[in-house]
Amino acid sequence: MQKKVIIIGSGFSGLSAACYMAKHGWQVTVLEKHNQPGGRARRIQQHGFTYDMGPSWYWMPDVMERFFNNFGKKASDYFSLERLDPSYLVHFSNSTISIPANYEQLQQLFESIEPGSAAQLNAFMSEAKYKYEVGINKLVHKPGLSIVEFMDIDVFKGIFKLDIFTNMKSHVAKYFKNKQLQLLLEFPVIFLGAIAANIPALYSLMNYADIKLGTWYPKGGMYCLVQAMEQLAVSLGVQFQYNAAVTTITINEGIATGVIVNSTSLGDSIVMNAHAVIASADYNYVEQQLLQPQWRNYTEAYWNKQTMAPSCLLYYVGLNKRLDNPVHHQLFFDADFDNHTQEIYTTKEWPTNPLFYVSNTTATDSTQAPEGGENLFFLIPIAAGLLGDTEEKRLQYFEQILHRYESITGESIRNHIVLNINYGTTNFISDYGAYKGNAYGLANTLLQTALLKPSCVNKKVSNLYYTGQLTVPGPGVPPSIISGELVAKLVNTRHST
Repeated sequence: MQKKVIIIGSGFSGLSAACYMAKHGWQVTVLEKHNQPGGRARRIQQHGFTYDMGPSWYWMPDVMERFFNNFGKKASDYFSLERLDPSYLVHFSNSTISIPANYEQLQQLFESIEPGSAAQLNAFMSEAKYKYEVGINKLVHKPGLSIVEFMDIDVFKGIFKLDIFTNMKSHVAKYFKNKQLQLLLEFPVIFLGAIAANIPALYSLMNYADIKLGTWYPKGGMYCLVQAMEQLAVSLGVQFQYNAAVTTITINEGIATGVIVNSTSLGDSIVMNAHAVIASADYNYVEQQLLQPQWRNYTEAYWNKQTMAPSCLLYYVGLNKRLDNPVHHQLFFDADFDNHTQEIYTTKEWPTNPLFYVSNTTATDSTQAPEGGENLFFLIPIAAGLLGDTEEKRLQYFEQILHRYESITGESIRNHIVLNINYGTTNFISDYGAYKGNAYGLANTLLQTALLKPSCVNKKVSNLYYTGQLTVPGPGVPPSIISGELVAKLVNTRHST
């Protein structure tokens, strides 16, 4: 008899797990509370404007390509990729730096800012490449259940070269003295959810991903990756139920027997049976809301001690004009970097003068807005768990960054905004059950790496598993895709017979 698995949530980790479970021969049902797949990577379409609600950076294309290759497919079977050049712009208080896709040009840029830094960049990138190759092949593809998993000769031989016990900030400072160059190389670890001083220097592998592997754009937007994974899953026999919110995971003597679902399409409340359950939804939400206390891995006190990645304020803005100099990715580091990160991670207060990021997909893809229009996505990182996420506060911050955007870029957009949708911590909580309204999951600090992350296995329920950005390997699109693969392999190995 074909075994059944239920997957809760259709984010990247859920989609990945669904594909691999189907490949292993299981009958797979994915339950998604929203009306479309993607989880935090959903899409908004209004008045001819199209927005990726969540991730907007396509990094580590090799991870995505490997995923499709595992099913005899290629990414190009589903969408086309374009490497962005420049990769992105960074605005400082007194200058703007354009990051070229070409490595030799980047070396020249570094050298023009700090003499001798081109050679330093070579040395830095050589280490970053090693970390990427060992990290992705030897460390990331581990479920983090036992130290034995990491008993690998390559890991032991390079334990010091991996810089696990050095922080990213001091590692970068060893190579570069210029503050702007330091920030350029510290910036990618923002995706890991903590300041560079608290992130192991192992994660300079992200610099290799950024500089060598490049920043890409899937034509049609990041949602094309969601659609591709859903299409692949369906071709493998996976069934999707949308508008289907799981309210309870049913347990009988330490075994998950299925779930109870509120579904607008299937009926008000139904019971679905399964031989295993994979929770791709927010880990904390699953434990606190879908399980009785005796079946939870962790208490609320445990979660409260964890270092969360930031939340954010988002603004999806549509213009009825074209920009003079559109750029796909722009980082606004024109304010005090250290002060803002202190407010996010230490004092955990609303920022006084925040850094922010702007994505303009119509700089690359005109289909994302009506003819003659532009699609802008503004993001302000803020501390998780902040209270007072009011409409008034959101508008206040938008006004603040809008003024800086116009002043720095020379683009006048205020009187051309025809659509402005905001999104904040209360939305992350209501839409995704996100713990403390976090946007990126659990920070990849040293004490929250590998074995020290929340386990992907429920220790009290033998056939309940967790996947996504609050467990191994961590936050981000590629790690989430790998997370789904890891858990699917575990489930199949333990429960296939």
